[in-house]
Amino acid sequence: MDTEILSITTDFSLWALFIRADIVVKLVMVGLIAASIWSWAIIAEKYFLFRHIATAAEEFEQLLWSGQAIDNIQKAVAHLPPHPLANVLSLTIGQWHKRDKRTKSLPPVVERTLYAAIADEMHILEKRMVFLATTGAVAPFVGLFGTVWGIMNSFQAIASTRDTNLAVVAPGIAEALFATGLGLLAAIPAVVAYNVYVARLNNYNEKMNGFAEDFLILITQEK
Repeated sequence: MDTEILSITTDFSLWALFIRADIVVKLVMVGLIAASIWSWAIIAEKYFLFRHIATAAEEFEQLLWSGQAIDNIQKAVAHLPPHPLANVLSLTIGQWHKRDKRTKSLPPVVERTLYAAIADEMHILEKRMVFLATTGAVAPFVGLFGTVWGIMNSFQAIASTRDTNLAVVAPGIAEALFATGLGLLAAIPAVVAYNVYVARLNNYNEKMNGFAEDFLILITQEK
């Protein structure tokens, strides 16, 4: 019987650590695993999104500088896959068509529409980035909370059994370290992905604003 109990308490597989853990530590573990899974889903989604944007942006810029009339460019863009630059162009041209053609200067509302559309598209691209930032910042501390709680359970086990044998102390400490590991597992990919994607978003924001300046010149020449 003692041998069976010893084998159970010295089973340090991940599943055994989870099963033996206190309810509080279990909740911490489940929360961290869920956060890690959701973070990886966001990371994968953003990866494919940014790859699509980079590919489509090159095609779009070639079309923009092809020398075609603005209306022809708009029709061609309608047949391209959805893209932030294409959305901005469509909204801006729509507003440009509403202008008073008797005026020689470009109406301020066209420029405002252009930059507002860019801001809206950037806001869409930034969706769920906050979750990555929050996971990267909070997950280690949540894991640390699970660690502290697990170590407290180990001390309580020592106090109740008055036995400092490793078989008594080790399970609680192992559960505590497992919580720490899960916290890091959730936080590290989230932090790395967040920093990489923020850099890409900043670069893309600069590209969008450069596009805005060039596009305003194009539609001004076409008045």
